[in-house]
Amino acid sequence: MDVKNPFESPTTFRLHRAEYVVAWIAVNVFVVLHWSEIRWIPAIALFAFIDLVGYLPGAIAFRRSASGRISKNYYLAYNLMHSMITQGAIIVLWGFTIGWEWALLAIPWHIFGDRGIWGNFLKPFSLPFEPHAAPGYRRLMEELSTGNGRAADGRAPAAAGVPVR
Repeated sequence: MDVKNPFESPTTFRLHRAEYVVAWIAVNVFVVLHWSEIRWIPAIALFAFIDLVGYLPGAIAFRRSASGRISKNYYLAYNLMHSMITQGAIIVLWGFTIGWEWALLAIPWHIFGDRGIWGNFLKPFSLPFEPHAAPGYRRLMEELSTGNGRAADGRAPAAAGVPVR
């Protein structure tokens, strides 16, 4: 994956997820170390509101849709609520208004778990709201993994026929 090829192979996807699993484990260590200091009602609320606002409405709409097409607003809600930027702002706002507390660990625990454990990242508008294999991606992966990974002219398949500059 790079700036000209913004997709991930299965291997880079697993490595990307592994980084979040390590972060999720680190958050778990802090949760265990500070278990008795965590206010659990706010922690549960902080954890749940991300999906109550960002995921459940879109999941329900997707399941109810005969065509699988739903409003892009559901994608926007998901991406907004599952953004590290949004959640970082919520943590800072909470910290300065309510106070810095261990219950705030619920937010990174949720985001890092979604990405590392479940493999859920931000949702592109061009794919179904719920995970489904995209035929174009499957074809690309097949092309990149066939034979020796090279086209007839020796270049990587994705670069075959692309003028060299």
